[in-house]
Amino acid sequence: MVYDDQNIFARIIRNELPAIKIYEDDHVLAFMDIMPQAEGHTLVIPKSPAITLLDLAPEAAAYTIQIVQKVAKAMEQALEVKGIVLMQLSGAAAGQTVPHVHFHLIPSSIHELGKHALHMGDQEKIKVLAEKIKAAL
Repeated sequence: MVYDDQNIFARIIRNELPAIKIYEDDHVLAFMDIMPQAEGHTLVIPKSPAITLLDLAPEAAAYTIQIVQKVAKAMEQALEVKGIVLMQLSGAAAGQTVPHVHFHLIPSSIHELGKHALHMGDQEKIKVLAEKIKAAL
């Protein structure tokens, strides 16, 4: 499969679409999921054009997971959660809905998770949660 540079995450990386960002550097972007499975649901994406984890260069994968860990620690502190579900779906058959590799950080226990992308979240509440996480970074 050829990478589609018009996918929603590629457009967010280029600032063509809005996102509630909590972390960004030259290689990675972390932002709030607007259709969260739990309050504080965050996405971490490499800026490299890769569809799945298997398409991502090893160096980019290693750096991205370091930022995943950094953001997860900030979420744990800022949101006072006891657990974070880390999810990475590679390929449509695994449930991947956006063809750009991404990591889900979902503060909760597995028993509290709602279905992904079922309902649009309260954007103002999401922004408040984002500010708490950013402050902890």
